[in-house]
Amino acid sequence: MKAVILAGGAGTRLRPLTLATNKHLLPVYDKPVIYYAIEKIVAAGIYKIMVVTSGEHIADFIKLLGSGQEFSRPQGGQVQIVYGIQNEPNGIAYGLYIARDYVGTDDCLLFLGDNIFEDDLTPHIKSFRDGARVFLKNVPDPQRFGIATVNKKGTVTAIEEKPEKPTSDLAVTGLYLFDSTVFDKMVDQPKSARGEYEITYINNKYVKEGKLEAVLLEKEWFDVGTVDSLLAASMHMQEKERRKARHG
Repeated sequence: MKAVILAGGAGTRLRPLTLATNKHLLPVYDKPVIYYAIEKIVAAGIYKIMVVTSGEHIADFIKLLGSGQEFSRPQGGQVQIVYGIQNEPNGIAYGLYIARDYVGTDDCLLFLGDNIFEDDLTPHIKSFRDGARVFLKNVPDPQRFGIATVNKKGTVTAIEEKPEKPTSDLAVTGLYLFDSTVFDKMVDQPKSARGEYEITYINNKYVKEGKLEAVLLEKEWFDVGTVDSLLAASMHMQEKERRKARHG
């Protein structure tokens, strides 16, 4: 399995911070946002990663991450990091499509780089066989998110973007597992009303096949796309490190 981290976007909700740099390079406590994604992916046993970002910022990512030499496999050896350029902000599905040749016939983990997850992803990746999986989290304000409806078998039956009257409180987070058919599902994909190639379109194709599984996250999840959420994530990580220091 390979991983694709999407690290583009204008970060307009984080301005003026993002007038100086890409939001995925901003600090969350003691490390850049994107470090949390890479460390989580590597801990789950995936060692081949493509970072997709804009041409404007790719040099900054290369300076920070290089070829992955700062990240080691548990059994030894270097993690591989390569790069893809997204010339236009055309949506999540478009960003994933840039990695098509790199992913090839492998399964892939799609990770939106401004998300931070505390759950261990390892069991979900090891048990993945085919179809797709979305990682969901109970939220108090489901109108802000893509919301999934899940049946008793844990299969997603519908996903609706930012519904006025949500049918559940299960938000679709920035983490997905896809089998190798994902790129075929993008052929002839239309743009949405907001002019983007939406990942919800792809997910709903798996829904129609009955192959979109739900994983309910149990621990903390941060989407650091706003100043408040960036601060909350930093404070959480600071307290986590302080607890670790206190208990040796």
